[in-house]
Amino acid sequence: MISRYKPSPGSTMSLAFCGNENNSLAYNVDGGVLNNGCFLDALNVVPHVFLLFITFPILFIGWGSQSSKVHIHHSTWLHFPGHNLRWLLTFILLFILVCEIAEGIVSDGFSQSLHLHLYMPAALAFMAGITSIVYYHNIETSNFPKLLLALLIYWVLAFIMKTIKFAKYTEHGIGPRQLRYCMTGLLVLLYGLLLAVEINVILGRRYMCFTTPTEVKPPEDLQDLGVRFLQPFVNLLSKATYWWMNTFITSAHRRPIDLKVIGKLPIAMRALTNYIKLRKEFEDQKSPQGTAPQGPKWIWLALRKAFGRPLILSITFRFMADLLGFAGPLCISGIVHHISKDNRTIQQPMKLLGIYFISSKEFLENAYVLAVLLFITLLLQRTFLQASYYVAIETGINLRGAIQTKIYNKIMRLCTSNISMGELTVAQICNLVAIDTNQLMWFFFLCPNLWAMPVQIIVGVILLYYLLGISALIGATVIALLAPVQYFVATKLSQTQKSTLEYSSERLKKTNELLRGIKLLKLYAWENVFRDSVEETRGKELTSLQAFALYTSISIFMNAAIPIAAVLTTFVVHVHISEDADLSPAVAFASLSLFHILVTPLFLLSSVVRSTVKALVSVQKLSEFFSSDEIGDEQEPRATLTSGCSNHNQNRYQAVPLKVVNRKRPPRDDWNNYSSQGDQESDRPSQDVDQDICIKIMSGYFTWTDGPPTLTNVDIKIPFGKLTMIVGQVGCGKSSLLLAALGEMQRVSGTVIWNSLPSLESEGDESPTDRDAASDGDIRKRSAVAYASQKPWLLNATLVENITFEMPMIKSRYKAVIEACSLQPDIDILPQGDQTEIGERGIILSGGQKQRISVARALYQQTNVVFLDDPFSALDIHLSDHLMQEGILKMLREEKRTVVLVTHKLQYLPHADWIIAMKDGTIQTEGTLKDIQKSEPELFEQWKTLMHRQDQEFETETVAASMTDLERKNLRRAMYSREAARTEEDEEGERKESVESEEDDNLSQVMRQRATIPWRSCSTYLSSAGLLLLTLLLLSQLFKHSLMVAIDYWLAHWTSHVIMAKIDATSHNCTQTQDCGFSHSWYLSVFSVLCCLGIILCLATSVAVEWTGLKVAKDLHHNLLNKIILAPMRLFETTPLGSILNRFSTDTNTIDQHIPTTLECLSRSTLLCVSALGVISYVTPVFLIALLPLAVACYFIQKYFRMASRDLQQLEDSTQLPLLSHFSETVEGLTTIRALRYEPRFRQRLLQFTDANNIASLFLTAANRWLEVRMEYIGACVVLVAAVASITNSLYNQLSPGLVGLGLTYALMVSNYMNWMVRNLADMEVQLGSVKRINSLLKTEPENYEGLLTVSQVPEGWPRHGEIKIQNLSVRYDPTLKPVLKNVNAHVSPGQKVGICGRTGSGKSSFSLAFFRMVDTFEGRIVIDNIDIAKLPLQTLRSRLSIILQDPILFSGTIRFNLDPEMKATDEMLWEALEIAQLKHVVKTLPGGLDATVTEGGENFSQGQRQLFCLARAFVRKSSILIMDEATASIDMATESILQKVVMTSFADRTVVTIAHRVHTILNADLVIVMKRGIILEHDTPQALLDREDSVFASFVRADK
Repeated sequence: MISRYKPSPGSTMSLAFCGNENNSLAYNVDGGVLNNGCFLDALNVVPHVFLLFITFPILFIGWGSQSSKVHIHHSTWLHFPGHNLRWLLTFILLFILVCEIAEGIVSDGFSQSLHLHLYMPAALAFMAGITSIVYYHNIETSNFPKLLLALLIYWVLAFIMKTIKFAKYTEHGIGPRQLRYCMTGLLVLLYGLLLAVEINVILGRRYMCFTTPTEVKPPEDLQDLGVRFLQPFVNLLSKATYWWMNTFITSAHRRPIDLKVIGKLPIAMRALTNYIKLRKEFEDQKSPQGTAPQGPKWIWLALRKAFGRPLILSITFRFMADLLGFAGPLCISGIVHHISKDNRTIQQPMKLLGIYFISSKEFLENAYVLAVLLFITLLLQRTFLQASYYVAIETGINLRGAIQTKIYNKIMRLCTSNISMGELTVAQICNLVAIDTNQLMWFFFLCPNLWAMPVQIIVGVILLYYLLGISALIGATVIALLAPVQYFVATKLSQTQKSTLEYSSERLKKTNELLRGIKLLKLYAWENVFRDSVEETRGKELTSLQAFALYTSISIFMNAAIPIAAVLTTFVVHVHISEDADLSPAVAFASLSLFHILVTPLFLLSSVVRSTVKALVSVQKLSEFFSSDEIGDEQEPRATLTSGCSNHNQNRYQAVPLKVVNRKRPPRDDWNNYSSQGDQESDRPSQDVDQDICIKIMSGYFTWTDGPPTLTNVDIKIPFGKLTMIVGQVGCGKSSLLLAALGEMQRVSGTVIWNSLPSLESEGDESPTDRDAASDGDIRKRSAVAYASQKPWLLNATLVENITFEMPMIKSRYKAVIEACSLQPDIDILPQGDQTEIGERGIILSGGQKQRISVARALYQQTNVVFLDDPFSALDIHLSDHLMQEGILKMLREEKRTVVLVTHKLQYLPHADWIIAMKDGTIQTEGTLKDIQKSEPELFEQWKTLMHRQDQEFETETVAASMTDLERKNLRRAMYSREAARTEEDEEGERKESVESEEDDNLSQVMRQRATIPWRSCSTYLSSAGLLLLTLLLLSQLFKHSLMVAIDYWLAHWTSHVIMAKIDATSHNCTQTQDCGFSHSWYLSVFSVLCCLGIILCLATSVAVEWTGLKVAKDLHHNLLNKIILAPMRLFETTPLGSILNRFSTDTNTIDQHIPTTLECLSRSTLLCVSALGVISYVTPVFLIALLPLAVACYFIQKYFRMASRDLQQLEDSTQLPLLSHFSETVEGLTTIRALRYEPRFRQRLLQFTDANNIASLFLTAANRWLEVRMEYIGACVVLVAAVASITNSLYNQLSPGLVGLGLTYALMVSNYMNWMVRNLADMEVQLGSVKRINSLLKTEPENYEGLLTVSQVPEGWPRHGEIKIQNLSVRYDPTLKPVLKNVNAHVSPGQKVGICGRTGSGKSSFSLAFFRMVDTFEGRIVIDNIDIAKLPLQTLRSRLSIILQDPILFSGTIRFNLDPEMKATDEMLWEALEIAQLKHVVKTLPGGLDATVTEGGENFSQGQRQLFCLARAFVRKSSILIMDEATASIDMATESILQKVVMTSFADRTVVTIAHRVHTILNADLVIVMKRGIILEHDTPQALLDREDSVFASFVRADK
């Protein structure tokens, strides 16, 4: 019946599970059912069908009711035992099943009818495999292990069925030669293992067969809802593809990513965890004696032990990825080979058990199979590669956190002398944190490359040799020979980068000084001197940048040219060596791909080597830093030390188990638990000291450096609960004495004893662990000391935070402190009141305000001892009196606190309970005022003359009255003279509203802006380059890429012809191809010419790009500097200095070094991508259809990624700033922090900053991996589509094999280019931000420097006499603000001495600025010597007057440069000026005299000396008008009275205008002007005003008595 029935093809196709050929053995069951191959396959369907039927309903019901189920937060944490193993086994299972399906289809190709049983069971198994893992995942997340029963049954069934099949195959003699036999064996093994995993879950979770199931709790960090970084917790698939990031990245589109969105770090990645890990390794290395080994070696060892394991994992992943990477070229070779085989006849396969079997060789010769294999290996390879990157980077980030914490702990114990004496600068410490820790991190990133590269190169060369024979080695030699050249270029690059860095930091230092002193520079008309000096440094920097650009372009050129050169030599040699060269497309394109693979490691080699060298240097620096002096290390008298303290400094924190970091406890405890037990040892008050003495120093010799001691033979005692004052001349060691008592100085000999009153200790705000143990034996355990240093130290925080300083907020106390320091009026003027940020060293505050905040902090702290170092130096008389009265005498005395006050204001001496007088580093005398009157009468008399007030009670009424309308000056000036705050209230309200509405608009605007690429900045950037360069750039890029494609196309053409010639040869029976007239030489010569042209164009493009970059960098900086230096003062008062500096530092650096390379990469990758897709489409036009969905996917991925990436990059930058500034703040305020014993709190803050920065970095990494994995997968799809399309096209439409090779080679590279393209786009966007910011500054309007008169029209010596007429003058800071001076009229005769006084904010300083046209004069005029100053060129006007400002500003350089930057004066003039300013003896003693160096900001002179230098500077410029703006505020009275005399004598014939703090300084002026709210209240001679009872001046003088 069967033989007669000839089935139509349709019916054959439809229903034959076992096939239905006539001779079919398929249904033959004579030998028993189990011996029928088809039945065996049918049997295998059973378990899969069972699973699909059982699980689908459960899944659907489960998913349906998902909403009703209470969802565990973070369902990711719960992993059943064997979780990762199960995922791995499932992946392998699926891979083998795919192979089984493919094998079935291939072997089915030999029979006439379809044999469904060859691949249908495998397909079902594949579906079941996927279902099993989906099902498992859902059960796992809903934590319902009982349902795993279904899987258990499935694994058992599948295992049994497969075993039966395997056994039968063996029985029938089907052996390992047949592929299906091997696969069945593997499947048996896998199902067995999965069964074992399932049973393991039962044993682990005990959900059946046991009475009590085990309870599981989520890991601690996931109980905390703040952790959003789920990489460690998700399942394997999500880990590999970063699937959990999807929602995160897409949400960035709706709202910007900030710190709240990214949450906290998982515990294992926190800086503290990693620091403890690292410290444990350091501890383990200690020798038994407890000494830590020194030198970089031990740091490396500890790092290896602490962070080595994840690194090994990363290296393993990297190896796997690299080995899989070689599958690409091999598959291409196989495919092209398969296609170009002339006879496609294949021998019949074996037929056993009634079905066909094929061997693995036959299986792998099928082109389609190779295409699928290529696709799978690509997916795997990319996944492994990204995993390797991720693990390495995560390790690097963890390591950075640990090292930063270690550096911070070291800083906390550093000797202050190291810093003040310049052995370690703040900058160096910040570099350790900002640069060296990052170098180490980068080294860890690149570390896997170190191991992977050699392997990659060796395997690559072996494969090439296998393909091409000896000529491959020659090609590889070309690459190898050029590698050292590349290394040389790379080292050169890093050298030039270093020198560029040196120049740019020098330029920044100059720019910083220029900006800090901009007011002075404008007033003295010195802008050009300083601008030229910056430009000069910039010139050097640009020269070094030119070298940088040259080497960069060479390195870019080499990367592009090396593969071309290698391929060229290889093929030339290959053709010439063997006459009958097998240059088939399969060989040619496989070797082309291999060369591309080989170049990558060589390309990376240079950067890896460089990074390694840098890491070695960084570790060297770190080890030097870690071994630098610590506080209290140098003392010999170690005998008294308690054992608990001896190693206290080294192991400040004992290692603790991790559970300490419990979120239920306030974070501060984190550190406290690590204190060693030695803390409590020395808490007993010593018996040998009088009980009422707080601090006693006996015969103390103290030094800062190793030179002679600064303080000699110090014997003092400071009584408990009393007010002790320390007085003495400028520079006699008063501040040093305080620091010596605090243990900050190095003690040469003597003892310091702190006595603590046990009764007072019970204030309770300090737990014993908060305090460090005594840092050296004899400084008895001291309690915390509130210390206000002479140079006020502020945090980058709000004003409240600066005052409360980590203490709980007590409203009443805070109010009292604010009142005592009279800060309320200042707070009222601030934009957000006491919530205003005063960062950047208190940028918007005047010296006096900073000082008062610093004092307020000391008053607010509840410590027994308060040290105030010259708190009055920057305050005017009312403020100091008020502070003395309310703060020190009232608050501190009432609280019975021990106060030590260093001061120059001798009029407060009567209030002191104890006085210490110092002279030249020793104690002149100590005692009460009465004692001193008896023992040192001359000294007492000297004091008495200096005290301008009698020893009597204050007239508190006048002071109180004067306080009511104390308006604040400098600040209001910075906030733009809002006049008395009261009249402004209505305006304030309006302003606040407008600000708020602006903010709302801003958000929507920001969202819109974020979505678009800043093309405008791009055009700004490119247009700065000029037309010529632009066209050169574009054309060279286009030509280069066209040539690249041409080279490869020619290769395809040539190799295809070789095959044609071979086929011809066989048909014509020529023995050699040559005989039939085929010659390689013509093809070879064209190929060589194209390659050489390609190499030349590579050079051209790389040079063009770098050239453009240089030109732009040069122009932008030049314009920026000129704009800024000519900008009106208003810009500097409204813009924080830091943000202007950032334009010059980070933004300029970006434009100098980063944008050109990014631009080059971007254009290159885009063009490569386009050319690759173009070639593929040319080879197989069908590809275009598939391209559309892929392109759409790409577009969305890059769109979402770019926004997330930009936010994360900005977050990373913005979280790095507080971290770095926390380091520099800590270094600057080290004494204050240590005095208060606040180290633990600051460490806690550091941990928060580090973690914030690290989580931003981690998310950025994960986002990059997210993008790359997706792009790689799309790239793999491109390869698959291209391969399948071109194979089909070639088999049916005779597409030439050369072109197939070409298409596939290009397809392989697409994913790389796409990645680079999107990454560079994202980088470019971020980097163009700096162009945008610089551009916005370039729009500022400069001051009007031109006058109506030219310079030549101004008389030579003007002003000769110094006569000043002020006519109806009104002045404001800005056209939008109210006037600060209203209709002022005055006349000053030549040579008069005029004093101007008035309350803070009455317009005194504005008056002085009006002479220099620094403010906007909108009415009236000032006439000096008959010339209206409005007509003069600004430069001329300002260069002819002199002014001395309130804040002394010195520049780094020599003393000569500080006095006379224009180099106009002779040495005699300079010495004369110094003599007038009482500085001659100081300068004479300095090494180098006039050429002695001044450090940045004049830090190597005291505040008073700096002010004297400023006076000298004004004396050098012998102008006939001198203006002194509160210039004597920070000088002690003795020096001040000398100065007053000097001014009167040496300026006898000149006009002097003095703006006075202390009214008594202008008592002997010729004319006094009293101002109030911008108008002149009274002006007359001092005597006449004093005689008038009701005059305001008289009341001032009385208050100053």
